[in-house]
Amino acid sequence: MEKSVSNGSFTGDSPLDDIDGADADAGAQKIQEPTLWRDDGWTARVIKNEDDDGWAVEMIQDGQDEPALVGPWTMGRDKKNPKPLDSSAFITLVKTASEVLRRHEQQLHALLHKNIKVSTDDGQVTVKLDIVPDDDDPYATLSAWDAYGEELGRANVAVSFKLTMQSATKWIESGYPARAG
Repeated sequence: MEKSVSNGSFTGDSPLDDIDGADADAGAQKIQEPTLWRDDGWTARVIKNEDDDGWAVEMIQDGQDEPALVGPWTMGRDKKNPKPLDSSAFITLVKTASEVLRRHEQQLHALLHKNIKVSTDDGQVTVKLDIVPDDDDPYATLSAWDAYGEELGRANVAVSFKLTMQSATKWIESGYPARAG
């Protein structure tokens, strides 16, 4: 059984159209309307697609200002109004938006934390580069670790420092100076 839009057509003038992620956190009540669902820390809202005559759905995690996911949404039977949200669609949208956030976090972690393993006469050394992208004072730290997890050296480096096999080997061979690069 398909739910219908309460007044028979979608005008986009719902009092909840102004909900954004920051407001969603304040009143986290469960909402299940044809074009707006809120539950489990997420809000799904059907919006007019600015690129064409169709519809889109945006997924906003509670407490966030920007949507984690915006994607096309299906037209209803009248080919003019959006298909109403339902439980199955909401669950799928939450899973998809969560996966998008997880992949974004993994990508960011990979950009900010790199490591290279270097074979030396004393055994394998892992050289790590950790970047802290602070808006006011970004910085990066280079560290070296032996196979047993003991720190061999630590140095402050420029955020633009490139960790390569050559730069890691050079730092190791120079005795792990506190300033590298």
